[in-house]
Amino acid sequence: MVREGMGRVCTFCLAGLVSLVAVLPVAFALEPKPDETKVLEDCDRRLCTMILRRESVGDDLRCELTKTWAKKTIKGADSASLTWGFGDARCSVQLHITRASIVTALTASSYKLWVPAHTADCIVEQNGEAKTIKATLAPKIEFKNGSVEKIWINLLRMEGNSSVTGLLSAGATLADSTGLFHGAMVKEANKYIYTQCPKNYPPSAATPTPKIKPKKSSAPAGPQSVAPK
Repeated sequence: MVREGMGRVCTFCLAGLVSLVAVLPVAFALEPKPDETKVLEDCDRRLCTMILRRESVGDDLRCELTKTWAKKTIKGADSASLTWGFGDARCSVQLHITRASIVTALTASSYKLWVPAHTADCIVEQNGEAKTIKATLAPKIEFKNGSVEKIWINLLRMEGNSSVTGLLSAGATLADSTGLFHGAMVKEANKYIYTQCPKNYPPSAATPTPKIKPKKSSAPAGPQSVAPK
């Protein structure tokens, strides 16, 4: 089962950064990809391991993510300012964030994590048809003493169906300029770092059990037999 924290962080911080662009029949519902959950959980595990161990040596975070949202799930985030008027959605993105930036953000007294620009390819269902869009974002996250203080979605550009891109652009603008979703994003990010990761990957599970070498016997050697003369 995909970790709730990971889903929330992806939705808010890298919102719209995930899809497999394909030709679909006119009437359809987007079904999750067969390996979607497995890939998300693997990325979740590797990110949490970086967060919990805070080791400076190792691979960067690289994940080829795909996430599918049912219409009812997206509408669960409706607000008075923003309402989702479309159907299911699916986005795909090749995520790459350096290990150094993640570890420094968590260990420095203050740090500004500027995520490099990522482009998501998305499909959104509208009136039984698949509408494709591209969204390029470069999220900005400010940390203080290891906790998230501020988040900006920082939408750089969008391409595709104007009705869909218009709504998403408006949402990103509201989030960054008026603080819409800001409190929720900060709360969920910190919950992911300090509650979800330790809960889902406790030290006993996150740290490999060291191999224990058998101890050499300390008992004194018995008397040696002497051959008769």
